[in-house]
Formats: sequence, structure tokens, C-alpha cells
Amino acid sequence: MSEKHPRAALLWSLIFVASSAFAQADEARAKKIAGGSCFLCHGAQGESTSEVFPRLAGQHAEYITKQLNAFKSGQRKSTAMADMVSRLTPDEMLALGKYYERFSLPREEAKDPQLAAMGRYIFHNGNKFSGVPACVSCHGTNAEGAANLPRLAGQIPGYIHTQLKSFNKRERTNDNAVMHAVVEKMTELEMAAVAEYVSSK
Repeated sequence: MSEKHPRAALLWSLIFVASSAFAQADEARAKKIAGGSCFLCHGAQGESTSEVFPRLAGQHAEYITKQLNAFKSGQRKSTAMADMVSRLTPDEMLALGKYYERFSLPREEAKDPQLAAMGRYIFHNGNKFSGVPACVSCHGTNAEGAANLPRLAGQIPGYIHTQLKSFNKRERTNDNAVMHAVVEKMTELEMAAVAEYVSSK
């Protein structure tokens, strides 16, 4: 038995070194892809400042991967993104997700505190009079989401508002089972308020 332990340790060491090498190669590849095309819209570290393009910094790697796959399959519609992802492999999509996930964004105060206050109430309590459920039940107390649910905290309010309207109009065709049922009951004001609130989280 004593001879096997050093061999096992050596095997695990080799596996660890190989995994680290693959991880470094994936990160280098992701950085090259991001620097070649993604940064034009999303920023060098996923810090987009335009409400047209989402911030990717700090977003869950699995969620980014899921969206890239959806763009590639056509499940989520975008002429620009369909072209961008057409040549990406599944490994490259995941590598990009992990690349952007490691960045963070500084917290920003809400530009419209009163609107954000209304959004806070809806996010945490919903609207019992119209049947809008609380966003917190899926997106978490701090709007941080989960592996398959987007992090909304720190996102550009205009982008979130646009996505909510897209779900409402059935123009966004992925992640729609729950979101369509939620936003069909939301008013324009409620959408804007929630977007303003989570952007400051």
C-alpha cells in the first residue's frame, strides 16, 4: 500500500497541472475573443455604458454561456449576436462566461431615488393587486441571480427595462416560460422602477 500512495499523489499532481494549463489556455482564448470583438459593445472588462448592450462583468458564467448558445441556435434573436457567436465552440462560450464573471463593477447610486424606492417594493413584495409576483423569489435578495438566472445587480437600468418590454411583447423568445407570465401583468412604470432599483444594488 505504501508504494501506491506516492503514485496516487503523483497522478493527482499531474491532473492538477493539466487542469491548470487548460484553464490558462481557456482564459487566454477568451481574452483574445473578448479583445477582438466583444469589447466594442460590452467594454474591455464587460463594463458597458450603453443601455443597448448589457454589462457582462460579474454575470454568472453559466448564464452567459446559456445566452450565447441561445443566440447561436436562434432561440434568442439578434442579428448582430448571431453573427458574433456563429463560429464559437461550446468550450469558447464557457470560457468567455468565466472570463467576464471574474470582473466586478462599482456600485452606483440610483439616479432617481423615488423611482428606485417603488422598484424596491415591487422587487421584494410584488403587486398583490395586479398579481405581479416578487422578483426576489427567483433573482435573490440582492438581485444576484444564480447559475441559470441573470445577475441584475449593477446592470444598466435602460437595458433591463428594454428586456422586460421584450418579454412583455413576446419579442424575446428564450427564458420566456416564467418571464412572460410575470411581465404581462407589469405596467411600464413598474418595469422602469424595478430596473432603476436593481441597477443600484
